[in-house]
Amino acid sequence: MPGTAADPIQDPADAAKEAAAPARDKAGEAKGKAARSGTSSAAARLAKLGLRRPVDLVLHLPMRYEDETTLAPIADAIRRAGLGQPAQVEGEVISNEVTFRPRRQLVVKIADDSGELTLRFLNFYGSQTKQMAEGVWLRVRGEVRGGFFGAEMVHPTVRPVVPGEALPDRLTPVYPSTAGIAQAYLRKAIGGALSRTPMPETLPQAVLQGPLARLHLRPLADCLRLLHAPPPQESEAALADRSHPAWQRIKFDELLAQQISLRRAHAARREKTAPTMPRREGGLLTRFLAALPFRLTGAQERVVAEIAADMTRPHPMHRLLQGDVGSGKTIVAALAACQAIDAGYQAALMAPTEILAEQHYRKLSAWLEPLGVPVVWLAGSLKAREKREAAARVESGEAQLVIGTHALIQDAVRFARLGLSVVDEQHRFGVAQRLALRGKAGASDVPAPDTVPHQLMMSATPIPRTLAMTYYADLDVSVIDELPPGRTPIVTRLVNDARRDEVIARVHHAAAEGRQVYWVCPLIEESEALQLQTAVETYETLVAALPDLRVGLVHGRLPPAEKASVMDDFSANRMQVLVATTVIEVGVDVPNASLMVIEHAERFGLAQLHQLRGRVGRGSAESVCLLMYQAPLSPTARERLATMRETTDGFEIARRDLEIRGPGEFLGARQSGEAMLRFADLQTDAWLVEYAQEAAELMLARFPEAVEAHLSRWLGGREHYLKA
Repeated sequence: MPGTAADPIQDPADAAKEAAAPARDKAGEAKGKAARSGTSSAAARLAKLGLRRPVDLVLHLPMRYEDETTLAPIADAIRRAGLGQPAQVEGEVISNEVTFRPRRQLVVKIADDSGELTLRFLNFYGSQTKQMAEGVWLRVRGEVRGGFFGAEMVHPTVRPVVPGEALPDRLTPVYPSTAGIAQAYLRKAIGGALSRTPMPETLPQAVLQGPLARLHLRPLADCLRLLHAPPPQESEAALADRSHPAWQRIKFDELLAQQISLRRAHAARREKTAPTMPRREGGLLTRFLAALPFRLTGAQERVVAEIAADMTRPHPMHRLLQGDVGSGKTIVAALAACQAIDAGYQAALMAPTEILAEQHYRKLSAWLEPLGVPVVWLAGSLKAREKREAAARVESGEAQLVIGTHALIQDAVRFARLGLSVVDEQHRFGVAQRLALRGKAGASDVPAPDTVPHQLMMSATPIPRTLAMTYYADLDVSVIDELPPGRTPIVTRLVNDARRDEVIARVHHAAAEGRQVYWVCPLIEESEALQLQTAVETYETLVAALPDLRVGLVHGRLPPAEKASVMDDFSANRMQVLVATTVIEVGVDVPNASLMVIEHAERFGLAQLHQLRGRVGRGSAESVCLLMYQAPLSPTARERLATMRETTDGFEIARRDLEIRGPGEFLGARQSGEAMLRFADLQTDAWLVEYAQEAAELMLARFPEAVEAHLSRWLGGREHYLKA
């Protein structure tokens, strides 16, 4: 049926060509094939933009507008040249030539009763030369600038018209696009979709007149028509900054779809079964707690109790454990693993880097193997024979705790009875990877009766409240908001790169007092090779400047055995200075290291700077972090570095990071590259979230058909991105 959400996208002109192709006429058949080929390639390009259904086109909204509703005489447009405002003029082509100095270009002159204007095209096709032949009347739009030979427009928008042709009565939309899709094609496709796709209300009157009455939401169909073709009297500023009432309706509907989806994902998990794991008195958990050389903090005891309670229930835990750098998340994960092992299940811990995974392995095996728990290490760097042996121990069930990197989710790794999966630094993994680990529960030939394990995700990047209400509303959240006793506050100072010699002297002084030092090399995102080269050069400089100290180097390309050897030497204080790339960002725990130098700190994000700084301050000595920067600083870099100097509170840093950078830093790969929010902005539209939550609860309880229609319209099959 035409106009339904399931219709494939097809240009009406192409469809007409196909319909007209004579069945027995071979030439006509060839034309039909060509038309179909053109249609399919256009559809493929539109699919890159996520435009697969007519409703997707209707919801593909303009990013800005051009005002083509007025004309200026050429003389007036020239008078206003240099103001940075585009102008629209009309005139007859009086000359048209291709010149070759200083480079090949097309120069066209047009004139009206008030004056002449030059149009210059540095890149052009032969067809454009014919389109702008002498005598043709052109309507052109662009910015008038003073050129070497007088006023000109460079690469204006050009359209041949007849003199006196009517002007548009609406602003012209400019849509987000991709290579191979012209604005003219998008406008035509979207206009066609708008005319043939009904957009009935999905919000029941009881919702609009109940919890949403104070919002005074306009009808969705009216808002969409206005946003695709606004009349010129509408406020351009309100359209541009998306504060217009029509934009408010769009943002609300999008947030509502997200909230409904999150609640459904949460409810769906509660319908699944998971192993019940009661805490057993006198078991592994009790013995482990008794063997610890320290007491848990009050915050740790609270989150351990929350997790333990979840694991006793017959539906899967889906909990995010947040804790600042050094707050003791690993011990909490170990206690959860003990509870799973006590109940006869396996536990798995997956970390994003080998250095972090290996740190976890060393710490947890030192704690648990003396208590008789076999712990297995699985990483890409293992030899084939070692991998096979480890995988065999996992599949047989002999390995009760398995720690590793992405290697854990390879097809060859099969668990006997996986009851708990722990994902550290969860924002560094994609949805598919987290789902793959959860899916390992029934991977053996004799699946366990409970096929969905409990899942605990950990993050040292605290999630701001606004983000928790939107992207993480499907999770139960535990927060460790207290640092263990004995952690010293870290003093943070900013140092200009010009004072490098003083910094090296400070490093020497710290080492002379028996302390150890990290020197972190700059983040160079464009080139891993360039980053490595910088690290090597810094290492050589420090070796020459500090001949009486032992300086080490660790980076991502180092062979695993060599990397482990360097880290061992640093941990054992056989090495005083460790030059490193950001591979030490998480997981490295050396209490004697009390000084960190971060070179080119202006290149790092706030979350990464906070993570790196957390590698010091783990012992009793006063710790210092020197943020070395190169002037001049951009306003954003200045704001980031000021934040680092002013606070060590991870939650405050996360709040400011959300203000500076938006949500991407916190979400990581949560959505596999397809943003669940295209229009709502968490910084300006957070106030709408509570309305969306209230409406979502009411619709789920009373209007299931409206829920389905709303999700189909706004998410179109992307709901699975919220399931991990």
